[in-house]
Amino acid sequence: MARYWVVGGEYTDTSFERLAGAGPEERIGPFANHAEAKAAWQKRAWESVDNAHARYRIEEEGEDGAEPMTFWVVGGSYRDTHFAELAQGEEHWFGPFAAYEEARAEWQRRAWASVDDALARYRIEKLAGPRHP
Repeated sequence: MARYWVVGGEYTDTSFERLAGAGPEERIGPFANHAEAKAAWQKRAWESVDNAHARYRIEEEGEDGAEPMTFWVVGGSYRDTHFAELAQGEEHWFGPFAAYEEARAEWQRRAWASVDDALARYRIEKLAGPRHP
């Protein structure tokens, strides 16, 4: 059975390549389903909303021999800074990307395009198989 994790932390700058301080990225979970992981991601997003160097993503840990993992950029414009309810419609999913670096480039493009919109939020998710939820 797949398990989901919220992964991230505080980075040295907005390139999000190196963590501030020592140690690995923070891993929160595991969660039994995507909805629980997303709720934990939203909680972290709200707690770190004022820290431009903090970023979190959702990763799926598939079963051995499962479909290959792909990366997605997910998000949109939300009703408020809790990032729990979209302003309208569903979240937008961009991808899949075979490598994290490709997804990160798309995430940066979308984040910079919406930098003046405090209600826009995007994240990177690592998932097995086709698009989830």
